[in-house]
Amino acid sequence: MRIAVVSNTCWYLFNFRLNLIHALQAAGHTVVAVAPDDAYAQRIRDAGILFEAVPISGGGTHPGRELQSVLRLGAVFRRHRVGLVLSYTPKGNLYSALACIVLRIAFVPNVSGLGRAFIRKSLVTWVAQILYRLTFGRAHQVFFQNLDDMGVFVSGGLVHAANAERLPGSGVDLTRFMPTPPVVRAADAPVFLLVARMLWDKGIGEYVEAARSVRAQYPGACFQLLGFLDVDNPSAISRQQMDLWLAEGVVVYLGRTDDVRAFLAQVDCVVLPSYREGVPRTLLEAAATACPVITTDVPGCRDTVMDGKTGFLCRPADAQDLADKLLRFIALPPGQRLAMGQRGREFVEQNFDERLVLQRYLALVQQVAAKQ
Repeated sequence: MRIAVVSNTCWYLFNFRLNLIHALQAAGHTVVAVAPDDAYAQRIRDAGILFEAVPISGGGTHPGRELQSVLRLGAVFRRHRVGLVLSYTPKGNLYSALACIVLRIAFVPNVSGLGRAFIRKSLVTWVAQILYRLTFGRAHQVFFQNLDDMGVFVSGGLVHAANAERLPGSGVDLTRFMPTPPVVRAADAPVFLLVARMLWDKGIGEYVEAARSVRAQYPGACFQLLGFLDVDNPSAISRQQMDLWLAEGVVVYLGRTDDVRAFLAQVDCVVLPSYREGVPRTLLEAAATACPVITTDVPGCRDTVMDGKTGFLCRPADAQDLADKLLRFIALPPGQRLAMGQRGREFVEQNFDERLVLQRYLALVQQVAAKQ
């Protein structure tokens, strides 16, 4: 079968869906990766994957340009005689669906989070709901990464319950993310790490505020940030704001990376105080390396941690509660921190092994192929 895999960035496809594409190829399918042309496009080509560039703006709202994205997706699907489209990210899902409906191509969106339109209600929320209702009801299947998001779509009539299914996030490659010996350092000088795009909606502001509070008691504590800065998103944190935090000395910005493993091996705890997620891959990767996590008690994030056992949950948009959880972690003896991390590894092994996701996709492709 000819399959298109669509996202609004090559970075997403390369970092989160490369193993899926290779699994589809190994099963005998022809795969074309579709996304805007960026620095990761050549890496996709170098991995032996056919790539087609289609502009899909992450934060754009101009009707003409958005329509052009839909039309160009349709042209790619037609040219490659695609029989199935697997899509990701909000615009990747909606625009692929619109093109597929016109061309009568089977499509399977993956909702990896409801996005800013659902976090901050506005006119965009209303428009997005209309588009979802028009498109997802005609999908062959719709995958969700957590039950909360699936419930929102089903109860809102945006997708048929019979076509909705929860997958364990994008899974984590347990052969790449393995536990490493903990770094020996003073218990009152831990290193915390937040891995995400630098967006306010990821809870970066609360993380910085909590860091100030904790460092007032434990000046040796270190708070790191790792991820893309100045991204194309209305919630983006500016470089100027980051420079102010760095000048204050409250956090350390590490830039971005293609391989987070070396960074995970050097920290004591990974933190993500996001307002809402699908299932955050960074937390799964942290837990897979036996690193405890602290995250918010919101859809998606809460799926990744057993509160008090593999990490801690805090209230969303509450810097003081986050600081309290950070202090609770610092108070843990080294043996309890180690046990917390080991339980996190076991939790991911049981629930978020990437092989579970790959097997489900391969089975679905067989179902679609049998109908064509």
